[in-house]
Amino acid sequence: MPSGTKTLYFIFSAMLTAISVGLLGYAISAEWSKTTMECSGLVTNNGTAQITLGLFSGVLVRDSCPGFGNQESFSVFSALSNIEVTPLALHGLCLGLLVLCLLCSALSILISLYNSVSNPYETYMGPIGVYTCSSISACLSALVLIIFVLNLFVTTMAEQLVPSITTIPPVDLTDKRSEMLVGYILLIPYMVLSLLAILLIYLYDHAAYTHRREQEKPTEDAPKEIMMY
Repeated sequence: MPSGTKTLYFIFSAMLTAISVGLLGYAISAEWSKTTMECSGLVTNNGTAQITLGLFSGVLVRDSCPGFGNQESFSVFSALSNIEVTPLALHGLCLGLLVLCLLCSALSILISLYNSVSNPYETYMGPIGVYTCSSISACLSALVLIIFVLNLFVTTMAEQLVPSITTIPPVDLTDKRSEMLVGYILLIPYMVLSLLAILLIYLYDHAAYTHRREQEKPTEDAPKEIMMY
């Protein structure tokens, strides 16, 4: 049986990872960004189009673009499939990486709980497993943060989505302004909690290693009186 100290460290690590999984699960279902564009053309002037985007669904609100107060919900993947392939590929990549984050976090929880009741210390089911799974989760979530922002600001995804969602006369969409919403922001505490889970296990692992080294000191460190016997 593991010591009480080891049990506490690994249980707390599992709890941190479980909280991070809850945050990520909510983030996946929440809204990620809101983009507002100025709308002008032959049939409208000084209008706006606003797209609120989640991972699976979104909402388009048009104010004199053309029409007034028009609000339409849409499926993100269905709408992206009607425009250039790059935004669709990047969006799909984000979702795929998030699924991998969930899987790695779940595996980290299982390994932590297993270590709280057992001693598979020098195998991949020990601290090395927690380090690997949680670090992969943190790295992938950081990558998602970067890819989503690139897809939103670098590509013309928002400008192409408006005419693909609804049938409107040709308009010019300019002055794009985007802000990140709760779904995107929650990836940051998810990443931090994954790193804290690693830190907890590292602190225990380092303390256990130091304790073992102290117990295995070579005989030349012993007092001369003891060595005489």
